[in-house]
Amino acid sequence: MQGLVDLLAGLPLAEWMRVSRWGYAGVNTLHVIGLSLLFGAIVPLDLRLLGLWQGRIPLAALARALVPVAATGLVLALVSGTLLFLSAPADYAAAPLFLAKIGLVLLGAGSALLAHRAAAKGAAGGDMADRLAQLSSARLRLAGALSLILWTAALVCGRMLAFTGD
Repeated sequence: MQGLVDLLAGLPLAEWMRVSRWGYAGVNTLHVIGLSLLFGAIVPLDLRLLGLWQGRIPLAALARALVPVAATGLVLALVSGTLLFLSAPADYAAAPLFLAKIGLVLLGAGSALLAHRAAAKGAAGGDMADRLAQLSSARLRLAGALSLILWTAALVCGRMLAFTGD
């Protein structure tokens, strides 16, 4: 593991992330934008999965609008987060909060993929958003609660990491 950390720390891109004040600030800004898109799309979708606005806002329509926004935010956060990691790979790799954050991100993304897979296997007809809306309310509530917990915990770990230096 130390060999990989040393290799990453020696990359020209890692050096640029360490010495470029505006480069680091720009990448950090992109990370915040990615997180905003991800969390801003996930929260209303998860609240709808939990039953909020049921009967007033169709789940399929909401999912059709918000899932691509969340996916875009996740990709932007992952790419920018990788660049931020390069600024101090040894420090991040040794930080329990960072490892917890990465684990929570993997679990959050995995739970979203499982929900989509369940929708793909479950109902027939329509697009993914239509099939998602046809899952049982218990399954939807579980998916929404799990998602809210995982993504909120990942966000909290990331913010704590930024201010504790841990």
